[in-house]
Amino acid sequence: MIGSLLYLTASRPDIIFSVYLCARFQADPKESHLTTVKRIFRYLLGTQGLGIWYPRHNTSFEIIGFSDSDFVGCKVDRKSTS
Repeated sequence: MIGSLLYLTASRPDIIFSVYLCARFQADPKESHLTTVKRIFRYLLGTQGLGIWYPRHNTSFEIIGFSDSDFVGCKVDRKSTS
């Protein structure tokens, strides 16, 4: 199961950190790791239809976005602290 999730991280960067943590325990997995992997699959199932769609025709449209993140706030595992 971890192998398929590792494959998916190439196109789904939102799951990279969770999959990486599960992959660290692949040699000696516990029940909690299996539960976590199942949770990742449920998350992926729930986000299948989400995405950004652009209009086909040359109509004018404007994309506005904002991102605020700090990946070095936690020096141990570099998790976002924002």
